Amino acid sequence: MHTSITLLSLLIMMGGLSPALAQPIIAAGQEAQLDIRVAGTHSLRITLKPLSFKAAFPHNPALAEREYPSPGISLRAISRPVRQKVGEMVVEVQPDPLKLIISNAEGQFIQELTFQKDGNVSFRLEDRPVLGLGEGGPKPERGVNWRQLSVEYDRRGRFHQMLPRWQSDAYGSRNPVAMLIGTAGWGLYVATPWVQIDLQQKEQGLFLPFDPQGENRAQQDQQNQGLSQGKGIPPADQLIPGLFDIFVFDAHDPAAMMKDISAISGTAVLPPKWALGYIQSHRTLEDDEQILGIVDSFRSKHIPLDAVIYLGTGFCPQGWNTRQPSFEFNPEVFHRAPRAVISDLHDRHVRVGVHIVPWDRDKLPTLHGSIPSKAGEKMDGAHIKNYWQQHSGLVDSGIDAWWPDEGDWFDLFERIKRHQLYYQGPIYSQPDRRPWSLHRNGHLGIARWGGWVWSGDTQSSWKTLEAQIAVGINHSLSLSPFWGSDIGGFYPNPELTGELYARWFQFGAFCPSFRSHGRTWWTRLPWGWGLSEMGPREVNNTNDFTAEGAANNLPLESELNHPEIERICRTYSELRYSLLPYTYTLTWEAREQGLPLMRAMWLHYPKDKQAVQRGDQYLWGRDLLIAPVFEKGARSRAIYLPEGDWYDWWTNTKENGGQSIQREVDLRLMPIYVRAGAIIPVDPIRQYTDQPVTVPMTIRIYTGADGDFTLYEDDGISLDYLTGSSTQTHFIWKDRSRTLQIKSQGEEEKQRRLRLELLPEGRITEVSYSGQQMELIFE
Repeated sequence: MHTSITLLSLLIMMGGLSPALAQPIIAAGQEAQLDIRVAGTHSLRITLKPLSFKAAFPHNPALAEREYPSPGISLRAISRPVRQKVGEMVVEVQPDPLKLIISNAEGQFIQELTFQKDGNVSFRLEDRPVLGLGEGGPKPERGVNWRQLSVEYDRRGRFHQMLPRWQSDAYGSRNPVAMLIGTAGWGLYVATPWVQIDLQQKEQGLFLPFDPQGENRAQQDQQNQGLSQGKGIPPADQLIPGLFDIFVFDAHDPAAMMKDISAISGTAVLPPKWALGYIQSHRTLEDDEQILGIVDSFRSKHIPLDAVIYLGTGFCPQGWNTRQPSFEFNPEVFHRAPRAVISDLHDRHVRVGVHIVPWDRDKLPTLHGSIPSKAGEKMDGAHIKNYWQQHSGLVDSGIDAWWPDEGDWFDLFERIKRHQLYYQGPIYSQPDRRPWSLHRNGHLGIARWGGWVWSGDTQSSWKTLEAQIAVGINHSLSLSPFWGSDIGGFYPNPELTGELYARWFQFGAFCPSFRSHGRTWWTRLPWGWGLSEMGPREVNNTNDFTAEGAANNLPLESELNHPEIERICRTYSELRYSLLPYTYTLTWEAREQGLPLMRAMWLHYPKDKQAVQRGDQYLWGRDLLIAPVFEKGARSRAIYLPEGDWYDWWTNTKENGGQSIQREVDLRLMPIYVRAGAIIPVDPIRQYTDQPVTVPMTIRIYTGADGDFTLYEDDGISLDYLTGSSTQTHFIWKDRSRTLQIKSQGEEEKQRRLRLELLPEGRITEVSYSGQQMELIFE
């Protein structure tokens, strides 16, 4: 039973005024009700709704379905301030204009929201960066050289239109999310309504509801997807004047805030482990012999590979299928039965993904429903179960993964439903396997549907590589923990060189999605820059694939015959695979704690003003600091090391934290630093993620501080982890006593050997571990 604290009861408790003096709360000219309730341990849900709106909350598929407690404060009228503790926060509500001042139990200010009479909502800004707001960045004005602009990491200083769009240049696609991270100690997510956000003022921000009566409000289709008439935002009938649903987070403890965001939007599902390996995209295909030959080249060159993904015809001259949209294999490419070719690929230990484009509105009017279907759902052509059935032939042929492209015309609810489709559909067909899909579009809430997002069709440029660091960090804070970019950039030009590709490959090795893709696609093969020709040539920005159209948009021929690039790519691919135990554990942390793989420095160093401002470096998990090199011909890289001691990954040289340093680099080296006290599991090099090995895992212990690490392991492919089928091995290092404790929980662990390596001294001890608690002293 829902209970609420009415104005009358509050005034009686305070010995206050007569209820007759209270003024009704008004929203959009209507009498309204304000409800404030606990959303999580460190968050509140604030709902302002006209009395004509009868539901408890507005609908938003970005939010997980869950029960919420009754309001701690519920008001329809107010005449004087009301102050009350709600969960772990203290809220003061003031009248005329309606204002909420929120602090935590320790008295730390969190936020101040003012519901203004013009329908906007203001909030407090400080002299600290504001992060998040989804994926992408500003759209450069026509005629401006975007390569000369500063990269936007801190979202302050401009008006955010919050219009989802395709974009190229440095940022790629814009997938806006009204999830703001105030590094001063607050977070705000406006679930309803869709808002534009004004961050131009220094001390005050504004949420401006998007006008549902505007003339550019219509269901879009494939033909007009370049316009902004409703694509990517909630359907017009969901936008109700005066209705607000806002989440406020206490971000003084960033990790606690991320856990609350995860609980509100739905906990992330684990990817199949192979999805953390290297993925090679293809464009124009010759035939099935070429398809197998490329995989054989990876194997003979000993460059690790876990998946291949094929583009559809129409997006290149000759792809895996007949012209998109199509579920039919291309007979010009597959001279043998596709099932046999895919089986041969599986025998080579690679998974296979295909590019999928949805039907236009005439065949797919919308997307709705669930898989399996629920009672009362309309089983028409737009039901996702019926649409999924069209994929059955591909599943039967052995397709493992999905690359849902296009669909930019879908509204927000349809976009989220598409992620649900590519999670529930594969499980319906193959209940024993985890799905994986890679999307152009996304929003907060897709992590529970296993949706990964890539940044779209970026330009190949050094500025793009720099910008993608900030894009990935902000995406990871506010959209989902699973993100990546096209290694090398999508659109080629003379700026695309072996050097740029190598630097991007190094960065990609420390992104959740590790995938090369782009036009002139042979130059996106790890060995492509060592070839004497660049392969199929395609013009940029159109579907004109003629040689004449491509002539001015190609890398320089003089950049080819550069075999050193292949060796660099092999090194970083091997590093990615060696660190898979660490990285796979990060996906579990994303599920259990809501922490992304790619972490803003702020997440672990919120009080360090220099660290908080850095959008050109990031943490890979808690313990590795990654500093991608994004300047052409760089000979050094400026890096800020937070408090504590840090070790150079390549040399084990110790550096003191709390300072900026210059790390010398050559093309072979991307700076990586390891926190003192870190415990890093390192596997022997595999050529694919589930390749059997006989060499034991190495546990690197970086001495100089106490440390701990929980290694997460499961079968990497099934859904059994949802019922607890996994093992967590906890390592605890006590630096003063030089003691390592190991203990496990979960499934019974088999006898295994572990190599324990103390760094920087390099001492190695090999032990046999059976899952029982053990303690080792290093004298």
